[in-house]
Amino acid sequence: MSPAQDKPYRKRPDRKPQRPQRPSQQRGPRRKNLDPARQAAFDALRTVSERDAYANLVLPALLRERGITGRDAAFATELTYGTCRTRGLLDAVIAAAAGRPPDTIDPVLLDLLRMGSYQLLRTRVDAHAAVSTTVEQAGLEFDSARAGFVNGVLRTIAARDEQSWLDELAPRNDPVGRAAFVHAHPRWIAQAFTDALGAAAGELDAALASDDERPQVHLAARPGVLTAADLADAVGGTVGRFSPYAVYLTGGDPGGLAPVRDGQALVQDEGSQLVARALTLAPLDDREGGRWLDLCAGPGGKTALLAALGAQSGAAVTAVEPTGHRAELVEVNTRGLPVEVLRVDGRDSGLEPGFDRVLVDVPCTGLGALRRRPEARWRRQPSDVPALAKLQRELLAAAISLTRPGGVVLYATCSPHLAETVGVVADALRRHPVTALDTPPLFDPVADGIATGPSGHYVQLWPHRHGTDAMFAAALRRQ
Repeated sequence: MSPAQDKPYRKRPDRKPQRPQRPSQQRGPRRKNLDPARQAAFDALRTVSERDAYANLVLPALLRERGITGRDAAFATELTYGTCRTRGLLDAVIAAAAGRPPDTIDPVLLDLLRMGSYQLLRTRVDAHAAVSTTVEQAGLEFDSARAGFVNGVLRTIAARDEQSWLDELAPRNDPVGRAAFVHAHPRWIAQAFTDALGAAAGELDAALASDDERPQVHLAARPGVLTAADLADAVGGTVGRFSPYAVYLTGGDPGGLAPVRDGQALVQDEGSQLVARALTLAPLDDREGGRWLDLCAGPGGKTALLAALGAQSGAAVTAVEPTGHRAELVEVNTRGLPVEVLRVDGRDSGLEPGFDRVLVDVPCTGLGALRRRPEARWRRQPSDVPALAKLQRELLAAAISLTRPGGVVLYATCSPHLAETVGVVADALRRHPVTALDTPPLFDPVADGIATGPSGHYVQLWPHRHGTDAMFAAALRRQ
């Protein structure tokens, strides 16, 4: 110990107390903060990880709050959504490069490593920039030692391209597992897609790849108010392929469009439009009584389309939605239409039976819309399916009990998982007084591979075939 250190410490009266410094501030050169685009992406990733938030809700709010637009906004979006989508693949590469499982790495460091790895493997970002910016942030968040760890892992990853990592890490004797790994999906989801594709299982790679494509924005023109052609002219879009109400947008914020603000159009996937339309086309055994029901209505897009179509023939829609904020969205989306919104559980609604047409678009795993929620593929688990299938069977049973003899129930779900689709319908056909209608003609002009089930009575849409979410639908008539 030096003589100076032998002396007792005396606080100088003229020195102001100093705030404790982070280790990274106590040594070495001053580190640079992330640029605004990377910072927004990193903050979004941390919010998704820490709070189970949805990236497609968190990131747009951050970009608006920080005034990030143009190319920077596009880069932040690519980093955030891409990192969320490919998390499983990135974690496997990080584990190989680090020589340790991802769950032994600090969560903040792991998100940094994922963001850096994504830039190295899936973007054209210069490798030096991807590594250096990530290492700098690790130093700011922690210390030089952990910044060095990040530097070592990312340099190991950068030494090889994505294909080289895939060749080493992807399963070799498991075609489904290999496709799942290459396309960054959990294996159980790839298996569910394979089962649903059936004889067309050779399309698995295309089906998985479609989940990584940025979905086109679809609008629905409100029937009786605006035609699809007029809407397309008003917003600079193109008329859809299948739904007579659909318009495709190439980009931009659809919420800022005048027809959407004025209630003349809604943002709605074309597959959902086809589902609502199919219910109105299903033949009844008796004359139309004008009582229609949407048993799982939130957030109200299908309800609004049903009500607009029903209004042309004098039908009114009852909408059931138990969740308060979703019920409010139904009210907003159906303003000015003949719709009654009830905040009750669809399984025990207390409604008087006798509805002519009933839509039951049930809660599900959402495996048919993974392209819209990039983190969802890793958040869902196989253990979610049995409880959801039970709820789906109960809701379909309730829908059937509320339908008059000769009336029609349309069962729909945004998942191709057989336990949520043909399994639920088969159970209803065994247990309840219903018969299956031939559903594909209700989806005309869609013709490319939509029939499914043992008798081909049902419809399964696919993003890679139809450009829609993977909606399933089955029409049933109450005996």
